[in-house]
Amino acid sequence: MSRDVATSDNANRDSARILIGVSGGIAAYKIATLVSGLVKHGHDVTVIMSQAATRFVGPDTFRALSGNDVYTSIFEPSMPLGAHVSVTRETDLFLVAPATADTIAAMAHGSANNLLNAAFLAFDGPVLCAPAMNTRMWNKPAVQRNIAQLIDDGIQMVGPETGWLSCREQGVGRMAEPDTLMEAIISTLSTTDNDV
Repeated sequence: MSRDVATSDNANRDSARILIGVSGGIAAYKIATLVSGLVKHGHDVTVIMSQAATRFVGPDTFRALSGNDVYTSIFEPSMPLGAHVSVTRETDLFLVAPATADTIAAMAHGSANNLLNAAFLAFDGPVLCAPAMNTRMWNKPAVQRNIAQLIDDGIQMVGPETGWLSCREQGVGRMAEPDTLMEAIISTLSTTDNDV
């Protein structure tokens, strides 16, 4: 993390409760760096994962980096009210990253087909979304309609960027880097603090 990011974090917010929803894209590995950086700067981070996300990064990675339990199912025995309700209580900000085309579609259409999407519906604070997918998927009219719907609903998009993709192609669809996500989180938290 850059020195500027660390400085602005300490200046704007001592500690925030951040929920990160990781969906099933190869860019999920980058979220480990983000979680580590957020915790280093004093934030309380909880990670929830779609089942597909666990194919790319194991929950134990995020458990070790965050110091908190990681949740993958609405039906968590320790949360009788439902994990989607419990994990969003007293949360300051929700980041969905990587946000796959499937997750974006579910968010845009109000689907609660997994913990991540149900938590999105149960959360009433600021939401950041970091899309990540193949360029042809990103350019599909259906995906662009879903993105437009989320923006209209007040969701802040962070990226995607143009660059080298895991499909060995160059183009738009690369998830924003951890430093960029960190800066967006800090900026949003600062704005939220100023609105109080």
